Amino acid sequence: MIQIIGTKKCKETAKAIRSCKERNLTFQFVDLAQRSLSDGEWDSLFRNFEPLSLIDSESAYYKKQGYAYRQFDPKEELVEHPELLKTPILRSKGRVHCSFDLDVLKSWGEV
Repeated sequence: MIQIIGTKKCKETAKAIRSCKERNLTFQFVDLAQRSLSDGEWDSLFRNFEPLSLIDSESAYYKKQGYAYRQFDPKEELVEHPELLKTPILRSKGRVHCSFDLDVLKSWGEV
């Protein structure tokens, strides 16, 4: 099963969900607006990606809160404010991918 982590407002997340539906891929959607990630999910992300690379510096939240002008611990801020995450985050069987990628979804769906 593929886990898609994102928000309903995110266009890239919507593309990932639509792509899974069109290809009859089994998926679970985790809406960051409804629930936060578990410690295990965060650990999985941080094992595979540098925390700073997971921050969406183009997001409205990032700009509104002035993250460009202050020093912060990326890991700590992501856990406290998941709205900073680049979405969607795709997870399946220990594998993690940041951002929508149709080829990744197809290959994970075939396994």
